[in-house]
Amino acid sequence: MQKVPMTAAGYGRLDAELRHLKSVERPAVIRAIAEARQHGDLAENAEYHAAKERQGFIEARVLELEDKLRRAEVIDVTHLSGEQVKFGATVVVVDEDTDEETTYQIVGADESDIKAGLLSITSPLARALIGKSIGDSIEVSAPSGMKSYEILSVAFK
Repeated sequence: MQKVPMTAAGYGRLDAELRHLKSVERPAVIRAIAEARQHGDLAENAEYHAAKERQGFIEARVLELEDKLRRAEVIDVTHLSGEQVKFGATVVVVDEDTDEETTYQIVGADESDIKAGLLSITSPLARALIGKSIGDSIEVSAPSGMKSYEILSVAFK
């Protein structure tokens, strides 16, 4: 079984989603199926089919989350330090063409959210950043062509 790196916050979010699915969503869909069954003929009962489809989605997501949490290798970022970029680092980079600064935290693939500044460890930008230090420049192939970034700071929060 391959371990998957994950921050404590990412693990907490996945665990909370799993608990919500099991304690709220699963019972609600069971009630919806029972109610739809009372409406008669199941072959032409749209409410029943919708509830069964929802149940399938919930059960698949529960299995997926249980697997991810079982394989998670939780890394406490607050115990990390240094000036070199590694998993969990919060990195400030500047686009060398536009001088635009951006902050990213390098996280596990299952917790990434680029809009929130959470960059997947498997992304090309994160792979280019890993092992680099403050002041280093990197080049990354982007859909719009090659992009150059300089690392301004590295922190572990």
